[in-house]
Amino acid sequence: MKRFKRKSGVVSGVFLAFFLLYVSNALAKELRVAVASNFLLPLKELSREFKESTGIKVVVISGSTGKLYAQIKQGAPFDILLAADSIRPELLEKEGIGVPGSRFTYAVGRLALWSADSTLPLKNDLQVLNHKNFRYLAIANPKTAPYGKAAEQVLRKKGFWEQIQNRLVRGENISQTFQFVMTGNADIGFIALSQLRRHQRQISGNSWTVPADWHDPIQQQGILLKRAKTNKAARQFLNFIKSNRIQKQIESYGYSLKL
Repeated sequence: MKRFKRKSGVVSGVFLAFFLLYVSNALAKELRVAVASNFLLPLKELSREFKESTGIKVVVISGSTGKLYAQIKQGAPFDILLAADSIRPELLEKEGIGVPGSRFTYAVGRLALWSADSTLPLKNDLQVLNHKNFRYLAIANPKTAPYGKAAEQVLRKKGFWEQIQNRLVRGENISQTFQFVMTGNADIGFIALSQLRRHQRQISGNSWTVPADWHDPIQQQGILLKRAKTNKAARQFLNFIKSNRIQKQIESYGYSLKL
């Protein structure tokens, strides 16, 4: 009986070792990337390309940059953050949560004004906000979403911020803001130009690209997080995003590559 127990223990130990090795290998073949909602669809497409060439699966978690930052601070198990600003990645680096030297700009966002109602004239003076058929304007929450902050800056610059308060519809992120306009819950919305590019076949109405100098640059930065410091797959993915071919692809989605 004693001999049987010893063999059983050896077998159990070997099984445990193989199990842990299997789990380790499985985790090495999977990345968890937190991404700002404006870049969700491009990232899904890029992730498929990355998996096809490397076999590594990318699990994408999307939300507003502010909320993703808060989740990371609370210990969310993400390997990489692709933010919609440079502020949060810089904070993560300073706070020791982001890997020093891994922060980089992967895209520069552009803001657009869009209405599904083709009768509403969208011009660069924003006088559409005085139009008789205008009821509600959608923007992303300026406190958590960089595109929302940019929209607020535009409205302040043109003198509309105070008078528009009771007609604002705030989305939790830029994706929700897009949906507000798409569903008619808002007549007009400040959205990401990349969203217009991605959905141009499914949407109608009028759109106008906001001049870049009307707001602070939407410098979208990525950073490797501390838990993935030694993760070769994570660094491989970052190099993939930085490559010239993928950068040109990102530009085609409606982003700039330079400030």
